Amino acid sequence: MPAPRTQPPLIPPAPPRDLPDWPVAWSCALIFFVTLVAYWPALSGGFIWDDSGHVTRDDLRSLHGLARIWFELGATQQYYPLLHSAFWFEHRLWGDAALGYHLLNVLLHATAACLFGVTLRRLAIPGAWFAALLFALHPVCVESVAWIAEQKNTLSTVLYLCAALAYLRFDAERRRSRYAVATALFVAALLTKTVTATLPAALLVIFWWQRGGLSWKRDVLPLLPWFALGTATGLLTAKFERELIGAQGADFALDAVQRCLLAGRVFWFYLGKLAWPGNLVFVYPRWNVDLAQLWQWLFPLCGLALLAALVWWRTRSRGPLAAALLFGGTLFPVLGFVNVYPFVFSFVADHFQYLASLACFALAAAGLMRFSARLPRWGRVAAATTLLAVLGGLTWTQGAMYQDSFTLFQATVARNPDAWLAHNNLAVLLTDAGRVEEALPHLEQVLRLRPKDAIAESNVGDDLTRLGRPLEAIPHLARALALQPNYAEAHNNLGNAFLATSRTAEGMAEYQQALRCNPSYAAAERNLGLALGTAGRPAEALPHFERAVRLRPDYPAAELNWAVALLLTNRFPEAEPHFKKAIALDPDSADAREAYGRALAQQTRFSEAIAQLEEAIHLNPDFAEAHLNLALALHQLGRHEEAARQYTEAVRLNPALAAGPPFPTAAPGAVTQP
Repeated sequence: MPAPRTQPPLIPPAPPRDLPDWPVAWSCALIFFVTLVAYWPALSGGFIWDDSGHVTRDDLRSLHGLARIWFELGATQQYYPLLHSAFWFEHRLWGDAALGYHLLNVLLHATAACLFGVTLRRLAIPGAWFAALLFALHPVCVESVAWIAEQKNTLSTVLYLCAALAYLRFDAERRRSRYAVATALFVAALLTKTVTATLPAALLVIFWWQRGGLSWKRDVLPLLPWFALGTATGLLTAKFERELIGAQGADFALDAVQRCLLAGRVFWFYLGKLAWPGNLVFVYPRWNVDLAQLWQWLFPLCGLALLAALVWWRTRSRGPLAAALLFGGTLFPVLGFVNVYPFVFSFVADHFQYLASLACFALAAAGLMRFSARLPRWGRVAAATTLLAVLGGLTWTQGAMYQDSFTLFQATVARNPDAWLAHNNLAVLLTDAGRVEEALPHLEQVLRLRPKDAIAESNVGDDLTRLGRPLEAIPHLARALALQPNYAEAHNNLGNAFLATSRTAEGMAEYQQALRCNPSYAAAERNLGLALGTAGRPAEALPHFERAVRLRPDYPAAELNWAVALLLTNRFPEAEPHFKKAIALDPDSADAREAYGRALAQQTRFSEAIAQLEEAIHLNPDFAEAHLNLALALHQLGRHEEAARQYTEAVRLNPALAAGPPFPTAAPGAVTQP
């Protein structure tokens, strides 16, 4: 009887010679060094855009919060419990210091590059360490590494490659313990980011490339549980994207043919950015998918032609076809066949191809090694070093864009003037910085690009109210609510506009509607309390300030309003802790210092009042009311010359204050009401 045929071992007995031909430890050390150098500018960056949705929120920072991350759907932005558990532990280590998150992300990227090199050596692919360096230094990876929220990419890729290596070990040894370890790592990768569900298909492509065919029992059957796990997590993520994040509606209304056109264009776009990483943008232009434009058909047709050519070429080399299948297959979740929320802004983003790019780097490195074989060794080293230095320089420059949100969105608008998301976010940043007039042109640009954008209409209304133009704000806010009736922020902003036009009852109704739309809306609770206080009902306002603080424990404005309402109901002992909490949360608030100073003066604690009022003036030298109340407090202590100077400054800043009683006759304790 002939001996049974056995499959050739997957792990070669001797790894191929590489560039450079160094031990693994030295190669990994080089990767870590050059990665840290290339990403040095990114390390000094802060938090941007939706980092706040990933860095652990206050309500999830306890052990109970950690349990919610795992067992409560919707507790986090997406159900990636291992990722958010990592963020939970990181917050325990370095809190809100951005450096820790950035450094870890860079180290994870370098680790992924090392694992990539080890995997390619295991597969006997030439140029393994050169491919790893290409991945480590290519600027298309910057978005995934310099953006804290994209730790989901770097961490999941590390787990993906660990799972791949473990499965290759199992395939060579066929031991159950190896399979269990590989499966555990695959599950960990899935719980970090669902794109890793493509791993079992990638392994089948690798086995086909190595063996020229697939065995049902040896190759396919062990991976069926992985396919089931990947499908289940993929469906769950798609449900989250559609129902909780909002990946549905008019922006996603593409038919099957349009999605095929889009997929072809997306494929070539990403391949082009890998080959020529020029003009990388945080938000790329959003294409108009039009079946009537014949040139758009060229993308899928050229893709099919490329596939056909690679299928024909497989008789000479299966490598290019395998790389194309790995690249396209890993990209499949973001080709346009499945809705993902960022498609609202653009159909492409650099971070979408982070994992898929590995196949292209492997093919490129192997091809360059082959075509440079005739060069002397020093020539190959010089050419490789030059290419890597150029890529590293581009990465350095690109990483500097992620210093802060202002820098990022200003660069985005400069490179893509039609990036409405960047315009809107710049407007929000400018508004928060008190530069409201500069924010309005950006919002007007958003409305030119998206005339039916409820968020932009609401933001315009909010800015107009802040500028003292509430009558102009009301129509914008009404349009926002016509477009999106349950938009809590628009109801809240409309309430502010009504309050500014003395339509207090209508304002309170809008705040109440905002809370019906979003019962956890702390700002609406606070504003409803303010409206009640304005109407002379401070006792009724108190529960709303209390709820606002309970919903948002770090809410200094609500703490201050709560303190003032208690003061107006003659409950200073209860009010004082809230004054102190407001100041502790926002030490630079001149309003909080001034209000606390007035309250202390009412209690005849003039020395303490003077300290608070002087600090308020230090923070805001043009604060006329603080000067006036400081004058009154100084007068009570007999410091008449100082009091007169402060009174003179108050009147200079606000002549209307001179309409009150003559300063020297001010009665003891006669301070302005909070």
